[in-house]
Amino acid sequence: MQKATKYTIFKTRWGHFGLAATEYGLLRSCLPGREYERIECSLISGLDAAQFDKWLFKTLQEQITAYFDGTCVNFDKDIPIITAGLSFFAGWVLAACRDIRYGQTISYGRLAEKIGKAGAARAVGGALAQNPLPLIIPCHRVVCADGKMGGFSAAGGIKLKKKLLKLEHQDLGA
Repeated sequence: MQKATKYTIFKTRWGHFGLAATEYGLLRSCLPGREYERIECSLISGLDAAQFDKWLFKTLQEQITAYFDGTCVNFDKDIPIITAGLSFFAGWVLAACRDIRYGQTISYGRLAEKIGKAGAARAVGGALAQNPLPLIIPCHRVVCADGKMGGFSAAGGIKLKKKLLKLEHQDLGA
């Protein structure tokens, strides 16, 4: 039986942020944007009969709001996440990415080494591009070995990645 999907969209200093979940855990997040409707459309696209719930993961909402206010926040790894539809490898990469703490960065190659797949930096990048929970799974903290940004598939692209890292006091080059 399909579990009910709920979502919430709340205001942060950077714009509207969205979360979607079932009773089993988080399904998606949408990084902040100015247009509520665009966040809502992106967040619930393909989720049948998703219902708005302003109390959904309320503590997490408060942490996300604090994060965008400049507070050091490391999201609890006990927050249940759902990565159904992703490959085993992608799930593995995303799980390892959750270990990257606020204000830290790691290279794609080093993240590959951490999961026992040295030389799989490109594959790691591909897995991170599938991240359904940006910020909660902090893929913005993964950069190229030379310190350059690499990719960022979330709305806002590299410009947003740089802005997130700057918020975390990581002044990295282009």
